[in-house]
Amino acid sequence: MSDWPQGYGKRVLDEVDSTLNEATRVAPTLSGPEWIMARRQTAARGRRGRAWTQAHGNLAATLVMRPVGEAKQAALRSFVAALALFDACVAVTGRADGLSLKWPNDVLLNGGKLAGILLESTGHGGGVAHLAIGIGVNLADAPGADAVETGAVRPVSLLSETGARVEPELFLTELAAAFARYETQFLTYGFAPIRSAWLARAARLGEVIIARTATSESVGTFETVDADGNLVLNTAQGRVSIPAAEVYF
Repeated sequence: MSDWPQGYGKRVLDEVDSTLNEATRVAPTLSGPEWIMARRQTAARGRRGRAWTQAHGNLAATLVMRPVGEAKQAALRSFVAALALFDACVAVTGRADGLSLKWPNDVLLNGGKLAGILLESTGHGGGVAHLAIGIGVNLADAPGADAVETGAVRPVSLLSETGARVEPELFLTELAAAFARYETQFLTYGFAPIRSAWLARAARLGEVIIARTATSESVGTFETVDADGNLVLNTAQGRVSIPAAEVYF
């Protein structure tokens, strides 16, 4: 198993309102990146302010860091985190089959949603003062189908799909180690190798998918992810690049 990565802090809390909230509170006091894990959250949230249910034995963690560069560069950490999650799942189960990455920020297992990523940041002179990468992984249990919106990918757990019972803190160690490796690659070589690795694990690449925003819907073949992390679809109206959307299969 992996060792905790050098240069990354860790704090494990029995209970907190949200690891993302805790990240905001402690960020100004930190001298380096730090992982915050909670065994229980009382006010967790997902994308677009949706409630996030954390069952006992699941992972709820946030990495808070001070990235260098522009905000759009910092946002590419969602791909770094997705690759790290993929590798952590392989490390704890010994298998990669059934795992895939769903744009923009989910990890799938056997077609169901295993994990999600949520980025939040505070600005500073055109850049990012602090970036918080919130991660939830259904290690032991998954919400019922009634807990997700119509048409969304069904939730699954690592335990139900693989039989692997993994403690959150052990998974966090694998996740932190994998993230550190990909972060070093990202800082050294840029987004290109991260993008290539992500596309090699992408769900429904080359297939027809639906991308919905608050005001529009695009249906087309999932062609690629571009150099800015945008979803590229080949639609009946032509090739479109989408910076943010919900994807449905």
